[in-house]
Amino acid sequence: MELNTYLTFDGNCREAFEFYRSVFGGEFQDFQTFADIPPDVPMEIAEEDKARVMHVSLPIGSSILMGSDSAPAFGPPVQVGNNFSVAIEADSRESCDALCAKLSAGGNVIMPPQEQFWGAYFGQWVDRFGVQWMVNYMLPKG
Repeated sequence: MELNTYLTFDGNCREAFEFYRSVFGGEFQDFQTFADIPPDVPMEIAEEDKARVMHVSLPIGSSILMGSDSAPAFGPPVQVGNNFSVAIEADSRESCDALCAKLSAGGNVIMPPQEQFWGAYFGQWVDRFGVQWMVNYMLPKG
């Protein structure tokens, strides 16, 4: 299992991550905008939000700094306090389910773990202390 930081921005994720890359060096591992969502995925993204960053990851040492821009289709507007999450890269689906069940007790599940178009089993919740969590397990290809 691996813990990483996931930052959320209100339209300036690209600028922020270009800055972080200039500080830490390296190359983006992933960089996708909302326009990159496959057409067969049933998500309503407004035309003005398609240029926003859907996901970016920048390896830094043994960790990964990840981020995205907010979009109205994915929750409340960004404000200090809801602009970061603890991201867990899990070892299995069962681990995703167990972590979500345990850490969301008394909190609020935003998205129960389920298969996603990027080839992962993913879930998101806020624990009873107000901390936002994400869990991701990359599904075996094949």
